[in-house]
Amino acid sequence: MTRPDLDGEPDPLSKALAAAGHHITQAPLLAISLTGPMPPIDGVQALIVTSRNGLRAVAPVFGRALDLPLFAVGPGTGELARALGFRHVVEGPGTGRELAEIIRAEATPAAGALMHIASDTLAFDMKGALAPLGYEIRTEVVYRTETTTAFPAAVADRLRQGGFDGVVLMSPRTARVYAKLVADAALASMIGGLRHFCLSEAVARELAPLGVADAAVARLPNSQEMLALIARETPDLD
Repeated sequence: MTRPDLDGEPDPLSKALAAAGHHITQAPLLAISLTGPMPPIDGVQALIVTSRNGLRAVAPVFGRALDLPLFAVGPGTGELARALGFRHVVEGPGTGRELAEIIRAEATPAAGALMHIASDTLAFDMKGALAPLGYEIRTEVVYRTETTTAFPAAVADRLRQGGFDGVVLMSPRTARVYAKLVADAALASMIGGLRHFCLSEAVARELAPLGVADAAVARLPNSQEMLALIARETPDLD
């Protein structure tokens, strides 16, 4: 599992995979640092959240923000928003581009600004998509991500020994870091038998430098579809 560490908080996807009988090894390729509290919401008509990490960064001090509509990139982010107390959650299917289309249908520029709770690295330019249509987008960076420079020693050794069956990759950036670390450690010849479970085609494309042919892609870019993908690809655990 290559997702960032959540400061000891259990990762829902890892928990679900373990419950299904998988043995999970954590090897986070991105590290997250929080940069600030919940920004002021004066003049804001709704929040945009494109990652669960954005919600975690500003929790638990939401105050009046809980009464605002919240546009969540996918079901996992929407579920967390509701668990944190948001009352009006609109879910997208999993990508920023698709969420922008929903926002266009649900929000009007005249009603006020839209606050994007974001990281320092954006997978999709929400402001670039909506500002030309008259929306005021306030992009508030509440967490930062840094890439790791090497696999944990135990993980690298196990890769060399063929000790893994699959790798879970949840973002293009994570896949890009994974490909670089595999190349840097001269492990490309060792991963030919691995199944690479990718959240989207964009994630799978980042594996091209490794010549990876066995990349399975979720039908929709969200955690539920990743679970379904892994269940289909590992029927021996049924």
